Amino acid sequence: MAVLNAIATLLVMITFLGIVWWAFSRGRADANREAAMLPFALPDEPVMNKKEGMNHE
Repeated sequence: MAVLNAIATLLVMITFLGIVWWAFSRGRADANREAAMLPFALPDEPVMNKKEGMNHE
């Protein structure tokens, strides 16, 4: 049973390190930079006038 736990732990660790390597690789730099700017690319919320905000129709 301990051997199975060791193998499973090793496979999960290798998978995790592979994902980290892929995420921070040079080929992903442009995609990461673009994704980092997505929250700032959204349009601002519209500003309501006081008269428009008071109208409940």
